[in-house]
Amino acid sequence: MDTLRKQLKTMNTRLDFFTKQKTADKNNLIALLDQTYPGVNAFFNSPVRSDGSQKWVDFAKSFWHVDCVRTLSTASFMQRYQKWCHRHGYNYQPDKGKAIFDTSAELIAMLPKNAMNKMLVMQGIDQLNAVSTIIEQLKAEMNTLASELPEYPVVMAMPGVGPSLRPQIMAEIGDISRFSS
Repeated sequence: MDTLRKQLKTMNTRLDFFTKQKTADKNNLIALLDQTYPGVNAFFNSPVRSDGSQKWVDFAKSFWHVDCVRTLSTASFMQRYQKWCHRHGYNYQPDKGKAIFDTSAELIAMLPKNAMNKMLVMQGIDQLNAVSTIIEQLKAEMNTLASELPEYPVVMAMPGVGPSLRPQIMAEIGDISRFSS
């Protein structure tokens, strides 16, 4: 059990590191996108998927510059948006696509749509996706590892403690089974 707790603690330290890295990567990507497609990150508020992907990031990968949208006709964009939703496993909502198109028509990009800027955006997206994947893998592995510890049912019974927080609490507290009797 001590070995499992040490592994859980080590994984939690790594999770903390990668979470800080993800925040930095996300902020840097948003700052860059604000120069090519201002506010693109605000179009969607879906939670992170179990594979680490996020809807706004997936959208920005396909539509990295505001001109990727506003140079299209409404019908062309709606068709591309519907195909994009289907390809990425997202629910297609015509009203959402129309709102994105209408908003994009009013935006001003500070950086031109060129190969260099696209490369910078794609690198930022790839880096954020990589760290997001690592975080989700760590969370899943930590939950699996935590479930082998005797205090797992005690922590599971805590209101508001879900699968992400559960192993982190267990990693920080250590052996709480002695407190449950």
